[in-house]
Formats: sequence, structure tokens, C-alpha cells
Amino acid sequence: MAFTLSAEQEKLVDQILARYPVLQAACIPVLHLCQKQVGWVSPEVIDYVASRVGLSTSQVQGVVTFYTMFHQRPPGRHTIWVCRTLSCEVRGAKTIQEHLERRLGCHAGETSADGAFTLKKAECLAGCGYAPMVQIDDTFHENLTVAKLDAILDRIARGEAATQDETPWYPHAPAP
Repeated sequence: MAFTLSAEQEKLVDQILARYPVLQAACIPVLHLCQKQVGWVSPEVIDYVASRVGLSTSQVQGVVTFYTMFHQRPPGRHTIWVCRTLSCEVRGAKTIQEHLERRLGCHAGETSADGAFTLKKAECLAGCGYAPMVQIDDTFHENLTVAKLDAILDRIARGEAATQDETPWYPHAPAP
């Protein structure tokens, strides 16, 4: 079955394509838009993007497999990114990763059996001063311990939102 975007999203693709004198350069933004609509990049999405930006399906597949932000299969309801760079590693990222694997029953790149969480490794989440950290969906959780992480996951499982102390403050952003 061929992939199609909603009429509103098709207009956005047209706007994106108009910004690029070389259509192939629009591959990543169009992939993001498609993934936003369906949650992942299926083979049908790859076919669609290839036809819209003038690339072969293997070229688009190469982009999808290179960048970790593209889901190559349906993700869980929540995505957990564990930062694994040096700052986080020194401050306990490996312990956090191993705990998540045990708790969720899956490894990085996999989804928990209940479909609640997809676990991924991030090369850097740009919070080195707050290590170790994870990003769950769009929220950073910093200075983690296993106990703090478990409390966060328990709240998410109950459907509660992130609390203020879990939302990072950075000098370049307005104070909470």
C-alpha cells in the first residue's frame, strides 16, 4: 500500500521543497515530516520520500540507517535516549543503561514487550554538566540515579507529566 501524507502535510512538503534549490537536500526534513505523521519510517515512506526528492530508495534508506533519530520500525509509546558520551559514562550512564535494559526487558534499539518504551543510545544529548542523563520523549532527565530514574518511569507509567525539577534549565533559555 502506498504511503500518503495528509493534505496539510503535503502542503508542508511543497513548502520544504521550495526552500531547496537541490531537491535531494530536502530528504531529512521530509523524512522528519513523514515520521511525525506515522511514527516511523516504513519502506513505503522511503519510496514516497525518494519520489518527492529525486533520490533512489537505496539513497533514502542510507539516510534513514545513518541517522539514529529515524525509527526503522514502530517505536513504543515513549522513546528513551541514554546519553553514552564520556561525561555521562564517567558519571554512571552504563549503570543507567543496564538498569533500563533489565527493567524494560529489552536492549538498545528494541521496544519493551508491552510497547511502552523504545530504548536507544545517544551519542550526545548536550548536557555534559548534568550527567548522567536521558531524554524521554522531549524531556531531559539529568543527574540521574537508578532510584530517580525508577521514580520517573513510574510516573510516566501512571500517565503523569514530567515535574519541574526534571525539566532542564540552561543559561541560554529563560529560567523556569
